[in-house]
Amino acid sequence: MAESVTLEKVLNLAKQLSPLDKIRLIEQITPQIKRYLVITPSKPRKSLRGIWKGIDISEEDIAEVKAEINSNINCQK
Repeated sequence: MAESVTLEKVLNLAKQLSPLDKIRLIEQITPQIKRYLVITPSKPRKSLRGIWKGIDISEEDIAEVKAEINSNINCQK
């Protein structure tokens, strides 16, 4: 059965290469990484601007949540 390849094993082998061979390794791997990045573009992020628009939070609501948090903290001690 073939031995599995791990990042640690590859790094240990790469450390044994000469500086020139390390550069050659990077030159060969870089195009593969670039192709992967082109194939899997990141999704655009959704804007959070206006997320709270239309939400009515009163001072009483805030005080109630603070009291609940404090009671939970006191119960854990």
